[in-house]
Amino acid sequence: MNVALQDLGSNMAEYKRAMFQDDEAADTAGDGSISPDSVEVGFRKSDGPLLSRLGSRTQLKLVLCAVSLFVVLLLLLSSVIAMGIQYSKDPSHTTCLTEACIIVAGKILEALDREINPCDDFYQYACGGWIKRNPLPDGRSKWSTFNSIWDQNQAIMKHLLENATFNSSSEAERKTQRYYLSCLKEQKIEELGSQPLMELIEKIGGWNITGPWNQSNFMEVLKLVSGTYRASPFFTVFVGADSKSSNSNIIQLDQSGLFLPSRDYYLNKTANEKVLAAYLDYMVELGMLLGGARASTEEQMQQVLDLETELANLTVPQDERRDDEKIYHKLNIAGLQVLAPAIDWLDFISYFLSPLELTEAEPVVVYGREYLQQVSQLINNTDKSVLNNYMIWNLVQKTASSLDQRFEAAQEKLLETLYGTKKSCTPRWQTCISNTDDTLGFALGALFVKATFDRHSKEIAEDMIAEIRTAFEESLDHLDWMDEKTKQAAKEKADSIYDMIGFPEFILDDKELDDVYDGYEVSEDSFFQNMLNFYNFSARFMADQLRKPPNRDQWSMTPQTVNAYYLPTKNGIVFPAGILQAPFYAHNHPKALNFGGIGVVMGHELTHAFDDQGREYDKEGNLRPWWQNSSLEAFKNRTACMTEQYNKYLVNGEHVNGKQTLGENIADNGGLKAAYNAYKVWLKKNGEEKRLPSVDLTSHQLFFLGFAQVWCSVRTPESSHEGLVTDPHSPDKFRVIGTLSNSRDFVEHFGCPVGSLMNPGKHCEVW
Repeated sequence: MNVALQDLGSNMAEYKRAMFQDDEAADTAGDGSISPDSVEVGFRKSDGPLLSRLGSRTQLKLVLCAVSLFVVLLLLLSSVIAMGIQYSKDPSHTTCLTEACIIVAGKILEALDREINPCDDFYQYACGGWIKRNPLPDGRSKWSTFNSIWDQNQAIMKHLLENATFNSSSEAERKTQRYYLSCLKEQKIEELGSQPLMELIEKIGGWNITGPWNQSNFMEVLKLVSGTYRASPFFTVFVGADSKSSNSNIIQLDQSGLFLPSRDYYLNKTANEKVLAAYLDYMVELGMLLGGARASTEEQMQQVLDLETELANLTVPQDERRDDEKIYHKLNIAGLQVLAPAIDWLDFISYFLSPLELTEAEPVVVYGREYLQQVSQLINNTDKSVLNNYMIWNLVQKTASSLDQRFEAAQEKLLETLYGTKKSCTPRWQTCISNTDDTLGFALGALFVKATFDRHSKEIAEDMIAEIRTAFEESLDHLDWMDEKTKQAAKEKADSIYDMIGFPEFILDDKELDDVYDGYEVSEDSFFQNMLNFYNFSARFMADQLRKPPNRDQWSMTPQTVNAYYLPTKNGIVFPAGILQAPFYAHNHPKALNFGGIGVVMGHELTHAFDDQGREYDKEGNLRPWWQNSSLEAFKNRTACMTEQYNKYLVNGEHVNGKQTLGENIADNGGLKAAYNAYKVWLKKNGEEKRLPSVDLTSHQLFFLGFAQVWCSVRTPESSHEGLVTDPHSPDKFRVIGTLSNSRDFVEHFGCPVGSLMNPGKHCEVW
């Protein structure tokens, strides 16, 4: 089946998955943790009747947008009339006067800050107007073109699920509606209060914070919390393709167990004093809502926070985990028992993957060997009551957002400190759309695709990928630092990259879609139980994967997602339907914008196959050395230039981590170059494009502007800090400035003098 259900028991589902855009953090509902959820989704304009039936608030936004657009059109048309006289005297300059060209020209001009010299700060030039017109909405930590599309996309999904005439022939789609409606039943959720979670805690054996607990059942609690309810105290376990034998699945373990987004929040206490205080307040408040007395709850939650801080100290930073060859360790369960004896591993993993029968000879890949060894010692040296409190806390924070308003209000206070968000005014339906997308995303995707997606977009995308792949492969011939043997292997790998576009075909087949969610029970009357049922269902799904070979057509992103990714063990790239739309792509936009938008996305994902991590995998998706030493040394020298470059960039006085962001920076730079080279080939075949009205830019300049305006965004200082310590991508501003200042083509077409910000004289180039 071509599916990887979201959150299949592990937040490590995205491990080794290089994505185009970071997941948004505090802007949507998730499963209760503060780690970012995958929420960037979009839509294709659909027929009038669909939009006319959206909510009144959405209608008002659309009316205001329409009025603004009308004013822009009037201004542009007056300019066009004047320009028409001028250009008629010069046939070499022709202007595109279609409705689509006029509209996109208006959007481009609104986003620009024409008082800025492009060579002084191209991001401010491209996005200054957009930033002025887009103040950060209440309840948001970041606002970008991605978020804007997602809001509109949510309105479409809301209409589809609330349609009074909803009558799907697919049981999976009907489950999706039932799940969504159960989330909307706030009165029922308020009536139940904390009871569902209190009963669950009692079922597991109790919690010292709220009442009696069983002091002798450490392993039983660990198995239930991790195996049945998919929390990840201490470590995370998941099933996935073996990096060194990509045609088989294997059990994998990695470090986990921190609630805050990064170890930095625990260890850099001076800089994060307010966050740590807010987190402790949140822990205490939830403990009290579940029946704990204030004094004892404060004391015990401080002990839990101290334990998390010790785990943070053992956790290896992201930027030290970029060499997959070094962190990959294969052993068996018997070896794991010797490594970390505090856990009965055969008992734990057998329960985790029940009903599979396992022995001590079962192979396991461990990505944090020293971490697990030290965690085992920590468990042995920690009081049992603290261990129990910590494990149950992992369950509480994972499930609390599915309870009544008191729990949501407690989380909002923490989010305000952590991400700088003000009190959220997010309608309940938006929260429920996000929850439904997280749980039944492919069934929801089936509804979305059938309502919005133009299959012709898939054909065009396939052609563009082929053009960009060719451009990338041809550029390899011009590399003077790579030997011929490695160069040939690189071409073969690029040629072998497997692309998946739009959506997995199975979602449009009712039987196949129903089979995927078969066994997942959903009731319209019990939102909390629906969530628990999904955790249990996803556990069975994961166990079922171990004895099967990996499916090359399997997706780990839903069709409605506005993002893309590269998976090295498959040597595959995925472009969901959500990203095949403006501003990334529109069939009636100039090719310069399409190549600068979706074209760069395609080049970006393709280049991930050759970044500092992707380059370690061969064309079959296996982790093995295939580079000659001379080329490898040259590669490292070139990437060192890029690391140094991005290290110098500052956000609110904090440096970007050039090592942590290296892979994405390589992909940004290589993707831009491949897309631009492909666009030059297109121009050579088809000739110069018509200019956009009032946009005094050549086709080449428009390409670079189209790339830059994708990244227009605003963000709170707190969210910016979180991004610097957790995100493998550079901040949006420096994804533009860093990439374009390395592009000799950009410098040439904008005439930037040496020494300017956009032409520093030294250009870091890998691919």
